[in-house]
Amino acid sequence: MAIDSDLFNRCRVNKNDDGDRFVGVKAEGDNVVVYFPIGYELPKTEQDLRQDILHLFSVLAEFTSRDDRILPMKKFEAPQSVDFPINAYLEIINYFMEQNGYYTEKEPKYKTNDRGKIDWPRTIKRQRSLIQANGSPIYTKYTVRVSSPNDKNLITQIHKYCVYESFSKLGWLFTPYLPEKPLLQRDDKMFLSVLYEKMANTYNDRDKRLFSAMISMIEYLDEQPNQKQFYFGTDRFEYVWEKLIDRVFGIKDKQYYFPRTRWLLRTGKKRINAALEPDTIMLYDGKIYVLDAKYYRFGITGDPNDLPESSSINKQITYGEYIYTQQKFKEKYGEDVPVFNAFIMPYNAKDNLFNSNEIFLNIGEATGDWKTKGHKYERVQGIVVDIHYLMHHYIGKTENQIMQLAKSIESAFERNKGALPTDSISAVV
Repeated sequence: MAIDSDLFNRCRVNKNDDGDRFVGVKAEGDNVVVYFPIGYELPKTEQDLRQDILHLFSVLAEFTSRDDRILPMKKFEAPQSVDFPINAYLEIINYFMEQNGYYTEKEPKYKTNDRGKIDWPRTIKRQRSLIQANGSPIYTKYTVRVSSPNDKNLITQIHKYCVYESFSKLGWLFTPYLPEKPLLQRDDKMFLSVLYEKMANTYNDRDKRLFSAMISMIEYLDEQPNQKQFYFGTDRFEYVWEKLIDRVFGIKDKQYYFPRTRWLLRTGKKRINAALEPDTIMLYDGKIYVLDAKYYRFGITGDPNDLPESSSINKQITYGEYIYTQQKFKEKYGEDVPVFNAFIMPYNAKDNLFNSNEIFLNIGEATGDWKTKGHKYERVQGIVVDIHYLMHHYIGKTENQIMQLAKSIESAFERNKGALPTDSISAVV
């Protein structure tokens, strides 16, 4: 199969509308396409694009489950039960490129020498010794063990098969080169038997990762009836967006902030309902921020119809009101509990309709006509965040991102000195 090295022809940024929601990689035959989420700014060079593709795969692997990656049949005709093991394919490619060749076992050979790893049974049997004055033997030559690669070994042939399979599907990420087609015909049962035996008797961590990846590949191929068709990704990137926001900005014990409800019946029975759960609770500088991650199109279209609707706005106000009125928070923060509300949506800081290059941009706020006491939590801020930046800055310390988001949320109150602006985005029932 000829592999096109022009990565830009294989990459798309989706629009997050009907029929264009998939994020990840899809392949049907020789046609392999990588889909990035809405608002993602593609880099300018192939080298940077390769890194971004691999980073996209790592984000999807970390923030999606097997169920998230199952696509409806009408969207893509891959079997719903099969989860493409992309990390296994990449592990096999990386091993081949790092080792500059295939896995080979060392075949033991022996020679006569005065140094080296001595094989004493063979030395005693094959070498002539000199007898010392005290009667003990001494050897001037030894039989020593040397090794040479055995490229005819079965495990090497299985690796050749896996390398070819990996490069056929994902090698275009790295190079236009395609390794030679293996002579060994695939036998899943035999391949797995050999690989599991190797795993059990191997103590080298690098080799164990390779054998584990090869096992994942063979098990996948055993389930997959159409080898030329595969996908890795999701139609529900909004779940990834929610998890990214929570990873970067959220606290772990957010259930402490959940509003709860219950039924107390006149019969004496009761039922505790599931709690309302905000996506993310962020704490900064003695203040509480209730965040709702919305993977909506507004940051790209600028269309108010692509903003959160009344139900979402009212729910955010309810979260804020619960925190503001609870005694446990008043005891910690004082009577005027500093609680803020915000929707977090993706956008492209390098190419947008807002004439801005800010990573975090406040685009307006939503209010409800039924809440007019002037509390900060009643004004739900709309914040767009550069999606490329967030996807590359969710690991490690996040204090700087938290500070920037907090400032963007509070900027509305600083500009208007706490007054409700006339151009706020009100809830429409």
